[in-house]
Amino acid sequence: MARSEVDRQIEETVEAVALGVARLLSGREMDGVARTDATFFKRGTRVLDGVEGTVRRASYRPGWQRAGARLLTLGALGASGWSYYDDPDGTMALLHEAQDLAPTIGGAAGGLLLAGGVLHRVRTRGRRELMREWVEPLHLALKEPLGIPEGTRPEAYLHVPLNFSDDDAEIRIDLPVDLQFNEQKVSEMVVKKLALQGVSFSWKYDGREPYVLVKKVHRPPSKVVFADPKVRELVQKVPESAPLIGLERGHKIVSVDLDAESPHVLVSAGTGGGKSVILRTIASQLIHHGAHAYILDFKRVSHLWARGVKNVRYCRDIADIHDALIALGAEGRRRIHAAEQLSDDADPSEVGPRIVILLEEINATMKQLNRYWEKIKEKGDPKISPAVDALAEILFMGRAVRLHVLLVAQSATARALGGPEMRENFATRILARYTQNAWRMLVPEVQPAPKSTRHIGRAQVVLGGVAHETQVMFMTDAEARAWAQAGAASEPSVTLDKAERTQGPRDPAHPVLLGKHPTQDPGTQGISDKTTEVGLGRTQDGSPGPDIAAGLAEGADAGPSRLAEPDFEALAEPAAPEAGDALVTLREAQQEHLPQLTLEALRMARKKDPDFPASAGKKGQQMLYRVSDLLKWERNRITASSAAVEEGPDAA
Repeated sequence: MARSEVDRQIEETVEAVALGVARLLSGREMDGVARTDATFFKRGTRVLDGVEGTVRRASYRPGWQRAGARLLTLGALGASGWSYYDDPDGTMALLHEAQDLAPTIGGAAGGLLLAGGVLHRVRTRGRRELMREWVEPLHLALKEPLGIPEGTRPEAYLHVPLNFSDDDAEIRIDLPVDLQFNEQKVSEMVVKKLALQGVSFSWKYDGREPYVLVKKVHRPPSKVVFADPKVRELVQKVPESAPLIGLERGHKIVSVDLDAESPHVLVSAGTGGGKSVILRTIASQLIHHGAHAYILDFKRVSHLWARGVKNVRYCRDIADIHDALIALGAEGRRRIHAAEQLSDDADPSEVGPRIVILLEEINATMKQLNRYWEKIKEKGDPKISPAVDALAEILFMGRAVRLHVLLVAQSATARALGGPEMRENFATRILARYTQNAWRMLVPEVQPAPKSTRHIGRAQVVLGGVAHETQVMFMTDAEARAWAQAGAASEPSVTLDKAERTQGPRDPAHPVLLGKHPTQDPGTQGISDKTTEVGLGRTQDGSPGPDIAAGLAEGADAGPSRLAEPDFEALAEPAAPEAGDALVTLREAQQEHLPQLTLEALRMARKKDPDFPASAGKKGQQMLYRVSDLLKWERNRITASSAAVEEGPDAA
C-alpha cells in the first residue's frame, strides 16, 4: 500500500531530528555545512574552499568543545525547567530573591567584568598590535601565493609569537595540503612583511599538516684569526686530511676531509672576496703536515707567503705552469700504478706524500695555456694542450692518488673549467661575494640562495648539498709561512727541474722530471713563437717518452717500492749537452743572458731572494750557476710592478 503524505512528512521529520541531534552531539555545524578543516579533536586552521562570507570563531573550535558547550547549555535549561515543574513556588521564590539581590550581584559582577575586561585589554595589547601591524598584513600578502580562501582568520594558520624578532623565536606557517605555491615567493613575502634578516626556512611537506618553520640564523663569529689561542688550538686538533676552513654559527668547525669527502675544492668569489686568503689558510695547514704544494699563479703575487717555504714550488710563468701540470699528471699516473699493487689495508701514503695544487684565476690561466700551446706545438701535435688534459686527469683521479686541486675562479663556468664533467669533480665549493647567477650555476640544489654579504671573510661552504655560512680563518703572510715551516717535512715527490747533474748521488725520491723550456721575456708571460722540446724524457704531447715508460715498466716488475722510482739512469745522461745547462758566473750571466739586470741586482737577489737558484759549482772563489736555472728564476721572480698588484682588495 502506498505511503500517505503524512507518513512521508513524519519520516522526514524524524530523520531531520535524528540528524540534528547527531550534529548537536558531535559538535558539527548545525546546518551541516563544514566551513573549516576542524575535526572532533583538532582545531581548524583554514577555511575550506568554496566557503563565502565571514566564518564565526566557533567554527574553528574542535568538535568536542562545541559539543560540550551545547550540552552545558541544554543541561542548564533542562535543570531550570525540571526545577519549575517539580516545585513552581520554590523556583519562583528563588527567582524573586535573585531579583532582589540583582543590584548587588549585578554591581559586583559588573565590577569584576570591568576589571577583567581592562586587565584583558592590557594583557592582550601586544597581541592586538601584533595582529594589526604584522600578522594581518602578512595574511593579505600570503593569501594569493598560498591560495588561502576568503574568510580565513589570519591567526588560524599564521603562528607568529610576540617576540618573533628575537634570536630564539620560531614562526610557524601552516601550508595548504595541495602544495600549489612557490617557495621562493612565499619566503620573500615573509621576510619583507615581517622585516626579518638572517632567517632560515625549514619546509615540511609530508603528511596532512604541511608547514614551514622560520627561525633566526645564528651568525658565525664576526672574526676568526689564527692569532687567537683558541683558534690555534682548533687548528692543532683537526685531522691532517681535514684542514680548518673557519667557524660557523655556534663556533662549530667547518672543514673538508680531502680523503673521505672531497679531494678537490673550488673557490668562486668576486673581487675582494678573499680567494687567496682561503687558499692560504688551507694550503699552509696541509704543508704543515708534510704535503707538497705547487702554486700555479698566473697573477704572480697571490701567495707571497709561500716564497722560500719548504716543499713549495711557485710557478708564475705560463711555460712553467704548463710544465708543472704535465709533470703532475705524470705523477698521478705513476701513483695509480703504485696504488694498484698495494694491498687493501696498506697506508695510502705509500703512493707518495700528499700534493696540493693551488691553481689561481682559472679563467685567465686556461686561456693562456691554450694560447701558449698554440704557439709551441708542431705539426701533428694534438689540438688540445697537454697541460689542460693533465689537469683533467688529475681531477678525475680522485683521492686515492693523494693529489688535490684548490682552484680559484671569479666565474667557474663549465667552459672555463674545460667542461661540466670537470666541474662536477669539485664536491666542495666555497662561494663568497657571489651573484644569484653564480649560485644557481654552482649549487642549484641549495634553495633558496642565501643573500650574499660583503662582510670581510664571510663565505658559504657547500658540501653535500648543505650550505654552511662560515667565517674563514685569517692568517697573515707571516703566520702562514711560520705555520707551514713548523711542520714535518717529507721527501719531495715531484720535481719540475731537469735532473741534477752534480757529481753526488741522485735523489731517488723524484719520480718525474721535466726539462727546461724555451726562455722568454718575462713581459710576454711565456708566450713565444719558438717551438722547442717540451721536456726531458717526454714526447711533445706530454705523454711519457720511451725512457720513462721503460723505467715504469721495470718498476712494475719490482713492486710498489720500485714503481715509485722511474729509471733515473736512463735520464741521467742526455744525448747532447744543452746550452742552457752551461755553468757561468754571475758576471757572465749578466753580460750574456740577463742584460736587463745589473750585476749588483743579481748579487742582491742571491743574498735576499729565497727563490734564487743554488750554485752548481765553483770556479776559484766564484760561484757557478746553471744558465737554465737563472733564466727560470728571472721569469718567475717578483718585480716591483707585479708586487704592487698584491695590495688590491683581494689580498686582504
